[in-house]
Amino acid sequence: MKTRDDIRNIAIIAHVDHGKTTLVDQLLHQSGTFRSNEHVEERAMDSNDLERERGITILAKNTAINYKDKRINIMDTPGHADFGGEVERIMRMVDGVLLVVDAYEGCMPQTRFVLKKALEQKLTPIVVVNKIDRDSARPEYVVDEVLDLFIELGADEEQLEFPVVYASAINGTASLDPNPANQDENMESLYETIIEHIPAPIDNSEEPLQFQVTLLDYNDYVGRIGIGRIFRGTMKVGQSVSLMKLDGTVKNFRVTKMFGFIGLKRVEIEEAKAGDLVAVSGMEDINVGETVCPVETPEALPILRIDEPTLQMTFVVNNSPFAGREGKWITSRKIEERLFAELQTDVSLRVENTDSPDAWVVSGRGELHLSILIENMRREGYELQVSKPEVIIKEVDGVRCEPVERVQIDVPEEYTGAIMESIGARKGEMLDMINNGSGQVRLVFMVPARGLIGYTTEFLTQTRGFGIINHTFDSYQPMQPGQVGGRRQGVLVSMETGKSSTYGIMQVEDRGVIFVEPGTEVYEGMIVGEHTRENDLTVNIVKMKQQTNVRSATKDQTSSIKKPRLMTLEESLEYLNDDEYCEVTPESIRLRKKLLDKNERERAAKKKKLAETNN
Repeated sequence: MKTRDDIRNIAIIAHVDHGKTTLVDQLLHQSGTFRSNEHVEERAMDSNDLERERGITILAKNTAINYKDKRINIMDTPGHADFGGEVERIMRMVDGVLLVVDAYEGCMPQTRFVLKKALEQKLTPIVVVNKIDRDSARPEYVVDEVLDLFIELGADEEQLEFPVVYASAINGTASLDPNPANQDENMESLYETIIEHIPAPIDNSEEPLQFQVTLLDYNDYVGRIGIGRIFRGTMKVGQSVSLMKLDGTVKNFRVTKMFGFIGLKRVEIEEAKAGDLVAVSGMEDINVGETVCPVETPEALPILRIDEPTLQMTFVVNNSPFAGREGKWITSRKIEERLFAELQTDVSLRVENTDSPDAWVVSGRGELHLSILIENMRREGYELQVSKPEVIIKEVDGVRCEPVERVQIDVPEEYTGAIMESIGARKGEMLDMINNGSGQVRLVFMVPARGLIGYTTEFLTQTRGFGIINHTFDSYQPMQPGQVGGRRQGVLVSMETGKSSTYGIMQVEDRGVIFVEPGTEVYEGMIVGEHTRENDLTVNIVKMKQQTNVRSATKDQTSSIKKPRLMTLEESLEYLNDDEYCEVTPESIRLRKKLLDKNERERAAKKKKLAETNN
């Protein structure tokens, strides 16, 4: 069978923080793709602000490098399971994968997740043991661990014969020798391994065209852009083609523009053929998984399966007393437009209207997935409120099932007892416990997803910040009875509107942990702290000290208060209870009760209690 030896298509897959994006940086730099005087930032592939700040890849991206006389198309994929929908689709575009594994951490939950997807697609793997220069690196042990994982995931004999490259992406070095002292000065051995082991795409460019869309982009000038691979045939600008829609309908259109990739740029091209990765514009309502083919031979490729959302939240128009003060976009029309615009490029997201014109149910792959959307919206000037995240319950063969996560925890030995107890209380089931003799223990559990909502803060407190927790969606399993997880403590709720004062905070400090600094504007019904007990407490932190003309003996003592706990967006979302909202604006993140009035809250609580007793 004829192949296109001038092209290789690969995806780089790994767990979060194992160095995928840094590795792509080095491959780009050393291939001579950039001009010598061209300024290129670090982690060049992480193009949006949030990716740069957090050091994570959120959106899959493609680039291409020229090495000798070959073109290597590279897909950089996210490591977080929340963006697993991206990873799965990328696998259809490539012929092989570089599995990057940290030389110390070894196989992590997302390593298993991304490798499983690659093996299912029968892709050719190359293992890159990265961070070989770390003092604590243990490359041989990690390679054994990777081999065990391949066997466990049912790899075939060919896939088990994977080549291993040892690299230090940050230093731009690689070698086929596990000894860090024998690293080559460049990444030559990695380029050569890619060319030698990754199969070249089949050249069937004489046959009728088949191009499948795997990623979507959007541009104000040309509208939707479909990015994908030409599986057979040739595509030219100006050609009339048919788009085989997911619902079975067929639409005809003309290819107006086509782009190829080189380095970080998109380059306009006139023609592309089987094996090429290209971006195409001219189709208004193109979607992921749809096939472009000739008008006379409409033949669709198998539809791509997209992971279903497992978590949902209600997005509500901001109706707090401070609504409209900080945001530019606050109306329901604007928020709805923005949410539906997100669906243009994010295929793992669902947005549903509710009975109220001011509320929408937004479903995603996890807390991180949804919090990234909220963070992007607040940066763009939107104001909104969101409810507590809830897991999506499914009926499978008449049984109510809930999502269950595979959780991997690495902690110092002395914390294992506390962790096992707290996970047990959240209906977790222990699968494995590995003690590698270095004082660190690895625990593996299966835990219902609702038990993990709000667990991170408790986990970090229990392990004094030394623990590492990773979790990834495993499957839907029959629902566990009873309450799982949730917040145990009540909250301190402001009874007044005004500015919090040092005196007011000092009066209630012994009742719990305060969330606001002196001088923060608060309103009635806003949550200002966590109570030490299980019930909610209404407090007055706006209270000012009564001024008198009597001189106090302790007058010269300065009043000092404890440092407040200021919460990030993720922590706030995890902290919420059923009767609370998180108010998000461009400048503030506030927690509040859904019912701001204390009497109304008490009446609602009585009603709820009554309903529970009757049931």
